[in-house]
Amino acid sequence: MCNDYRNEIAAATIAEEFSQVGLPLRFSTGVPNLQPRADIRLTETAPIVRVADDGAAELAQIRWSWPGPRGQPVFNFRSEGREFATGRCLIPADGFYEFTDPPEGSPKGTRKTKWLFTMADEPWFCIAGIWRTSEAGDAFAMLTTAPGPDVAPIHDRQIVVLGRRDWARWLDTGVPATAVLRPAPAGTLRAEVVAAA
Repeated sequence: MCNDYRNEIAAATIAEEFSQVGLPLRFSTGVPNLQPRADIRLTETAPIVRVADDGAAELAQIRWSWPGPRGQPVFNFRSEGREFATGRCLIPADGFYEFTDPPEGSPKGTRKTKWLFTMADEPWFCIAGIWRTSEAGDAFAMLTTAPGPDVAPIHDRQIVVLGRRDWARWLDTGVPATAVLRPAPAGTLRAEVVAAA
């Protein structure tokens, strides 16, 4: 599953576009100086948007993944059959990566192929997530679902990708999760190889 994604979006752009969809952001520790990052990996700190105790949308920088019961990081979380009455968040991204094994018969040591998925009609998007406080501090995980037609040839699961019309709906725990969490329809995502053996 997704264990690497991209966020090259400026904090000002994130704030402006959230305001445009009726979710003005609060920066509880000041506007962060977000550096463009082509690769964000497990246990690294990254920005999310969540609802604060007073109901305001806030941008926070927290860890990606929390330690699971056996010590393995929880970084993806199945969405099917769950409502997520608390802890909903949005993970700004302009791309995410999936990897495929080398073709059968490839020489030993051949690297996996790295695929970059971007949204076809929006320059960036959000990934549906959940966050919680763990022994490692506040941390988030990405929600997954069955793959849509754009992802299915490459992977048997996909993260839930949300365009602007769904941002406020996902943060609103009064909206059923099933109304928001679904595979991306055909043509939503573009895939390109960015690293191959």
